Amino acid sequence: MKTLVTGAAGFIGYHVAEGLLAEGRQVVGIDNLNAYYDPGLKRARLARLTRYPGFEFAAIDIADRAAMEALFARDAFGNVIHLAAQAGVRYSIDNPHVFAEANLTGFLHVLEGCRRGRVRHLIYASSSSVYGGNTKLPFSIGDPVDSPISLYAATKRANELMAHCYAHLYGLPATGLRFFTVYGPWGRPDMAPFRFAAAILGGQAIDVYNYGRMWRDFTYIDDIAEGVLRIAAREPAGYRLFNVGNSEPVGLLDFIGELEGALGRRARKRFLPRQPGDVVATHADVEDFWQAAGFRPATLLAVGIERFVRWYREYFGEAIHEHSNTGAGAVLRAS
Repeated sequence: MKTLVTGAAGFIGYHVAEGLLAEGRQVVGIDNLNAYYDPGLKRARLARLTRYPGFEFAAIDIADRAAMEALFARDAFGNVIHLAAQAGVRYSIDNPHVFAEANLTGFLHVLEGCRRGRVRHLIYASSSSVYGGNTKLPFSIGDPVDSPISLYAATKRANELMAHCYAHLYGLPATGLRFFTVYGPWGRPDMAPFRFAAAILGGQAIDVYNYGRMWRDFTYIDDIAEGVLRIAAREPAGYRLFNVGNSEPVGLLDFIGELEGALGRRARKRFLPRQPGDVVATHADVEDFWQAAGFRPATLLAVGIERFVRWYREYFGEAIHEHSNTGAGAVLRAS
């Protein structure tokens, strides 16, 4: 049966869809191609997916109930991998209605489609941001997650609770994956690697929040995609949650140092206080995921950053020095 991948033109969605297609799967990808960041990057990802004969794309907004109902009525899906969402911790503070529409209403439409379509397994993206300001490290699935510090985090926790409800009421097998600071080729321009690289190559200063006293569990995109594919291949078992992270937190200044080394340039740093919605540190306990998937993300940061920089230079080519229209400030996302 076909696999539905929502957010197929997005960073994680593109890599997951390509992984499925490389295995010979039939994939239906949907995305609304919104302008949260450059739609040209999304179209470039899609162009690579359309090289596979098993790929079909539809421009659908998951918040469009009629379009989603028609999609599930038209096709029978074995697995649904839900990766579409409105992202951005601080963006959620300024644009709450956008997040409610995409992350709550949109997810409800996905759940309803899975229920009515008798989908074998729903796999959906959650986030390490659900742990909020939790200071106990590493973050474990059993830790309290009832104190989110951004609306984005609150919507992701709501998704987990909604999926639990559908699993309990309707027997829908649902697995939530709490991703930890994903980075790599074809990444999002609003996240730290992309924005830092643009600023450094453009000769601009980078904003370093909390005066550099931040740590993140950076997880390379290929490890994230492999983790999703492993979960999709396993026999579903009711309702499950897993952390998917590298389990090796890296300091922000160490991360910047790796990027400087790969780019061959030094960064001019502007040290600033912590911003609203930011957490100081993330660290994933992945033992449950290891036992379930037989896989543990392990790509070293130096390796992942080198691959990202290589892609960045190839993608932007001669225009690379002018690619600073996203601004010099960088956002270190929790996921």
